[in-house]
Amino acid sequence: MKISGSTVLLTGANRGLGMHLAEQLVARGATVYAGARRPETVAVPGAIPVRLDVTDPESIAAAAKAATGISIVINNAGSFTGASVTDGSMDDVRLEMETHYFGPLEVARAFAPQLAENGGGAILNVLSVLSWLTYPGFSAYSAAKSAAWSLTSALRNEYSAQGTQVTALHVGFMDTDMVGHIEASKHEPGDIAKLGIDAIEDGAAEVMDEQSRLTQGNLAGGVAALYSSVG
Repeated sequence: MKISGSTVLLTGANRGLGMHLAEQLVARGATVYAGARRPETVAVPGAIPVRLDVTDPESIAAAAKAATGISIVINNAGSFTGASVTDGSMDDVRLEMETHYFGPLEVARAFAPQLAENGGGAILNVLSVLSWLTYPGFSAYSAAKSAAWSLTSALRNEYSAQGTQVTALHVGFMDTDMVGHIEASKHEPGDIAKLGIDAIEDGAAEVMDEQSRLTQGNLAGGVAALYSSVG
């Protein structure tokens, strides 16, 4: 899937990884519709701001009318509430699912006809190593990302008939303001943006950073291989 000459719909384009994705896509010759809840906050030269709230179906439908000729969709918009599935606010738990599962699903469904019209195109879903792991303070987020991982596989299977390639991008922590309060080793978001864009161009089904690759390898060992607390 060629990046140069493509037309991209990118969610969560105004900051963090999304901003780096928008910058690199423009630099590589793509037309970029940069989706954000507040489009006036999109500050990437050459990108076309579009109002898009992935938790609002009406906003998604409006964006699909405003952004035309789309050949690549990147589901990047994210949230992190820190909610626990056992005692956290149910509003926060629902927000994580709306942002990371229902939002990408509705975006994919809204733009799939355009992808089909443009030869099938591509979808990139930004996932996480926490699709496979969960810890206190991350459980609502992890559950939503795990659902998004399953969704990505389902979209890949079902959209293959129209020639749409679907790529999963699994990453650990990135140096963005969303996880600025967390003490951990973090990737530069620009490096992850390049990883994801290259994966689209290469037609990869999935791509991951080192931590995600290690964790994926541990899945075969069962729960005990993932969690030291399990004997």
